[in-house]
Amino acid sequence: MHPAASVILFTVSSGAGYGLLILLAALASIGVLSPGPGLGLGLAGLGTALVLITVGLLASMFHLGRPERAWRSLSQWRTSWLSREGVLALATYPPALLFVASWLLAGPSSGAFAAVGTLTAVLACLTVICTGMIYASLKPIPQWCNRWVAPGYVAMALATGAPWLVLFATVFGEQRGLPTVIASLALVLAAVVKLVYWRHIDHAAPIATVADATGLGALGQARVLESPHTEENYLQKEMGFRVARKHASKLRRFAVLAGFVLPLFLVLLASALPVSAAVLALVPALVSSLLGALAERWLFFAQARHVVNLYYGAATA
Repeated sequence: MHPAASVILFTVSSGAGYGLLILLAALASIGVLSPGPGLGLGLAGLGTALVLITVGLLASMFHLGRPERAWRSLSQWRTSWLSREGVLALATYPPALLFVASWLLAGPSSGAFAAVGTLTAVLACLTVICTGMIYASLKPIPQWCNRWVAPGYVAMALATGAPWLVLFATVFGEQRGLPTVIASLALVLAAVVKLVYWRHIDHAAPIATVADATGLGALGQARVLESPHTEENYLQKEMGFRVARKHASKLRRFAVLAGFVLPLFLVLLASALPVSAAVLALVPALVSSLLGALAERWLFFAQARHVVNLYYGAATA
């Protein structure tokens, strides 16, 4: 599939925002973080999460042919994962904003704080799952329609959000031990899920052949004798995008090193440094995590092949 910049920005930015929001809301709800009156962690952490989410959602609008009609997609939530994602994304804002207000103004003065925090974390997690299911539900694209896509989206959200959590915990004087452990586990989990996903799409059996596509399977093997068009059409440009295997291998290594290995090393290093030096180590970790996530997401789209390519020369799909 053609990697659209708007969708890549949407999934990376909103994923990091939802990951940070999930972690902050969940940890504060169970009393691990210390909410209270004032600015600090609540304003910086939750504010950053909501900004990342909003930037991502706005970026997704640029991929629509008629952005002004985007609201109509919300009505199809019974059958469409895209619609469910939109509904849940909007539904996450009210409890998230209420959670921010409670954190800044009142703190954990009652069970209501924990309840609204838990609701925020659950809705944010469900939104990310719906984003993954948009792609995992598309049967004509075998690189997407598998059990590793939705977990991969959740794992990447946590892995890109967790370094932000460590940074804010460090800057605002929270205990760094648990955030560091959470970030380390999130990065390792995301790396494992991504490696398993790549192995799966590399070794999965084809779901269809030219013979299946043309209905000539009973006659034996079939092949395309001549292209149906003299030049590329829309389907070939959008659904027949190709990336060379050697380039894909290089980008995979870059995604792993920049997205998981280097951030993990810097997060662990920061835990052993004083605050000022730790911040200097965590900022590159955030940048590296972002670059790795961008490479990973570009590959996610570039290596996906629609079965329609069977009619344009592909032997299998």
